[in-house]
Amino acid sequence: MICMKNKKCGDENLVDEMIAPRKGNTKHLFGSVKVGERGQVVIPKDARELFDIKPGDILLVLGDVERGIALVKADKIQEFARRILDSTGSPEE
Repeated sequence: MICMKNKKCGDENLVDEMIAPRKGNTKHLFGSVKVGERGQVVIPKDARELFDIKPGDILLVLGDVERGIALVKADKIQEFARRILDSTGSPEE
């Protein structure tokens, strides 16, 4: 597995710029949520506003046994993947 933490695309760090930008206060506690009978949770309004999550957005559910669950907007991952592919040359290079 390749670690993308230090993967560069031009002069920018892709992970820091696209997936986990760190400008200002990056730590938040939005409260707690209760899991419904069908496994659903409601994302708190403050979190939806901060991360620009709108009805119909697609979220990826990522998990790490030691660190927990994370939600990431699919369009962020798609753009991240596109920039990685664009930064690699063609197979002939």
